[in-house]
Amino acid sequence: MTKAWNHDHVLHIGGETETPADPASDISIWRKRIEPWLSSVFQAEHLSLLVGNGFTTAMAHETGATATSMSAAKFDCNNEEKVIAKATKMATAMGRGEANIEDQLSAAFSLLNGIRILDHDDAPAWEAAINKVLDGFIGEVLATEKGIIDGLDKEPEAGGPLPRELLVSFLMSFASRAASRERLHIFTTNYDRLIERGSDLAGLRLIDRFIGSIEPEFRSSRLQVDMHYTPPGIRGEPRHLEGVVHLTKLHGSLDWRYEPPRLFRAALPFGASQSHPAVPESPQQSVMIYPNAAKDVETAAYPYADLFRDFSASVSQPNSVLVTYGYGFGDDHVNRVISDMLTIPSSHLVVIAWGEKPHDRIASFVTRVGRPQQMTLLLGTHFGDLRQLVEHYLPKPAIDPLTIRMAELVERRGKLFVQDAEGDSTP
Repeated sequence: MTKAWNHDHVLHIGGETETPADPASDISIWRKRIEPWLSSVFQAEHLSLLVGNGFTTAMAHETGATATSMSAAKFDCNNEEKVIAKATKMATAMGRGEANIEDQLSAAFSLLNGIRILDHDDAPAWEAAINKVLDGFIGEVLATEKGIIDGLDKEPEAGGPLPRELLVSFLMSFASRAASRERLHIFTTNYDRLIERGSDLAGLRLIDRFIGSIEPEFRSSRLQVDMHYTPPGIRGEPRHLEGVVHLTKLHGSLDWRYEPPRLFRAALPFGASQSHPAVPESPQQSVMIYPNAAKDVETAAYPYADLFRDFSASVSQPNSVLVTYGYGFGDDHVNRVISDMLTIPSSHLVVIAWGEKPHDRIASFVTRVGRPQQMTLLLGTHFGDLRQLVEHYLPKPAIDPLTIRMAELVERRGKLFVQDAEGDSTP
């Protein structure tokens, strides 16, 4: 696959790699290859979906919203150059190139913890600066949510499904699981609530570690909570309730609040204004978004230890499939779990990513892991485009059972008519 990374589009299915120059010119050919393959892969015994920032960016593009910028921030404090140098070093080590706001905040938090221990005079200035940067970041995320929700019913210029329909169809392609299969488990590194909003629109019931109604609290003792029902007239045989999905937000969320010893979810509306009372004045003290995922210490602390245990336990088991969409493979602690998953021969990884050549970070991960037979890759501005993906390549589970039954019926009738023509029987 070495030569494939320098092409705009990369398609790797069943151990075979192709690099079509313009797949949009004949979508039907690629659909016949991709859609049946994904349909079979998605019916694995265990299915997980890992969604990165690319998903929110794709929905922002469809709705005409402005995607949240991850560009570097300014602190205007003493020793800022050292924070920038540390952030750049971390970004380079993870193959991200230039440092973004997550890298900078990671380094800034580390510096703040150190000067607090030293009781240094710069501590108040850094606290105020970090709060200002976080407040601006929260405002950007909320603005992106607002732009998406306002544009969900926006008519596409070229026609086709509304953005609302794309969002629902995307989620349902994964969530529509056979009753004999384990629930879909969605993981996301995003801070926004697009998955939650999309699930509301799709009528999906989300199960996470939060229990309660007014202020749901985070619980470590989840113990595989699920939803079942008992059909009328049947006792002792509960069946899975359809439309149930497990959700884990690996890096926290915009509406998580920490007031020791409680970690709870605040009543912050989707796309709320930054002046909403649920947005705290000092976000670094209470908002549970930690844009310092480069540091493994966060994954060992509460509540991240529980979240990453969920991730590892869900994907690292036999007959497991993990699908990534919009995830750039820039977080080492996430990549490590995926690498461990692929040591199980029956596991499979599906990577769907929008982007132009070269696909450096994905190429680096695939080369390092070295298990191309256990991977499916759909890379490029065509295969990774959300609209193209939903309209042409993702399976339509609500239609598939009817299509299969129709095909079986047509096949049986065809055999009967053949037998009648040979004089063996009468239909």
